[in-house]
Amino acid sequence: MTSSRTLTLLLLAGTVALPAADTVAGGPLVVNDNARTATVVWIVQTGELSVKVQGAAEQKSAPALHAESVTLTGLRSGTVYEYSVPGREGLTGSFKTPPAAGQPFEFVLYGDNRTRADAHRKVIAAILKNSKPDFIVQTGDMVENGADNSLWPIFFDIERELLRKAAIFPTVGNHERNARDYYEFFQQPAYYSFTWGNAHFCMLNSDIANVAPSEVGRQAFWKEQTAWLEEDLKKNQSAAFRFVVAHHPPMSAVASRQEASPHMKALIPLLEQMHVTAALFGHDHNYQHYLKNGIHYLISGGGGAPLYDVSKPPEGITQKVVSTENFIRFRCDGKAMHVEAIDTDGQKLDAFDLSGAAH
Repeated sequence: MTSSRTLTLLLLAGTVALPAADTVAGGPLVVNDNARTATVVWIVQTGELSVKVQGAAEQKSAPALHAESVTLTGLRSGTVYEYSVPGREGLTGSFKTPPAAGQPFEFVLYGDNRTRADAHRKVIAAILKNSKPDFIVQTGDMVENGADNSLWPIFFDIERELLRKAAIFPTVGNHERNARDYYEFFQQPAYYSFTWGNAHFCMLNSDIANVAPSEVGRQAFWKEQTAWLEEDLKKNQSAAFRFVVAHHPPMSAVASRQEASPHMKALIPLLEQMHVTAALFGHDHNYQHYLKNGIHYLISGGGGAPLYDVSKPPEGITQKVVSTENFIRFRCDGKAMHVEAIDTDGQKLDAFDLSGAAH
């Protein structure tokens, strides 16, 4: 009964302001980029809702947002395409389609941009200065609350220059809250995979707390996703590099998080069985690098959210842990991949090589 009365008061106090014409609130960005197709997306604001508690002076505004998109077909692999949206000022960009196996490419990994816009801007500026990525791997938690429409235009404003130059492949973080906006804007399912050159990526949804309202539903989702992961990795054993990407890491140097993701830790034997090259994560707001039984585990959650300490690195597997904003740059020459973690000043935090599997 209380909820109904509260909702009524909010609706009575709310007003909808419609602009004379809809405006672009985000983008352009390229998603689902493969050798033959790609989708260009831009986010449009069609109105705005203002709401406040009845009788109060303070009010909050949130835009009404939706995604516009065009899917391009008949593309050629390893080709740079430029695009523009007539009548939409500033909606121009370019993207590159994946090259043939064995050809060079570059990508960056980062995530957890939420909360501190100034720090987020520094990370994006550092990427633009120190890398020319063909694509982006995003580890999630792009905004504080994925269901809050007022936050997404801020994210897209900060990311604009990067997103108009490289395709993005995101994973779901817990702060996305499994919200409709995430799936509409990035047009990816909860989990999926893609291949770029001689590298294969499995993109997981590790946020099982938000995928279903019941424990039975959550466990069913995880069982289904794990079965899919095993089958997808089996089908792609010929890829020289195999990556598994998720938001939540299976290990951590943050003392309070070391037992926080048992479902991800339970995947380690499968990753080893399937000879995964590296597993890539966010969630912890820092940089962490571990090496266990031949698999590199990288955490890049230093995209802008408040930093966490790295006071308790796991013994025996730790390569490098640093509490700072960062991104990771991967450069592949076809046979080997050079990896560097870089901070917002352009300083190298860590560097190592990944060797492609011989076939």
